[in-house]
Amino acid sequence: MTESLSPERMAAWRAYIETSQRLFTQLEDDLRAASELSFADYHVLVLLSEAPGQRLRMGELASRLVFSPSRLTYQISTMQRRGLVARESCPGDRRGSEAVLTATGLLALREAAPHHLASVRHHLMDDLDDAEVACLTRVFTRLGTRLRAARDASTTSRQE
Repeated sequence: MTESLSPERMAAWRAYIETSQRLFTQLEDDLRAASELSFADYHVLVLLSEAPGQRLRMGELASRLVFSPSRLTYQISTMQRRGLVARESCPGDRRGSEAVLTATGLLALREAAPHHLASVRHHLMDDLDDAEVACLTRVFTRLGTRLRAARDASTTSRQE
């Protein structure tokens, strides 16, 4: 039988899960109200805007978004219909494809960003002091690194 969490750790877990869901919902509601973009749309646009040539291979994009290939295909298809992204063959490997940021997508991102950042500030950052921000950064960077390594190891072992 698995050992239960101490009351302090259970309280931390519940506070994290309930508040993170509440925060995500609030940020997405604010984003949709200001821009008609979902959080997933916005994240895709941000990642493409920061990528060289404003394009990423679909596998890389799925990995960065923590999406399954089928979920990414659906996400990119819906964004493609709205003109936010294009899907093109990879120049060096015709078997693969890339998501490419369009001018419409870049404009949508530029229009949404100030509202989204104001929402992030209002609902999260303005309530934290510098030490708390540094602590959150340390904790989630460490956890993210460990979770990515575990996922990569799991993917590698399934492929062998």
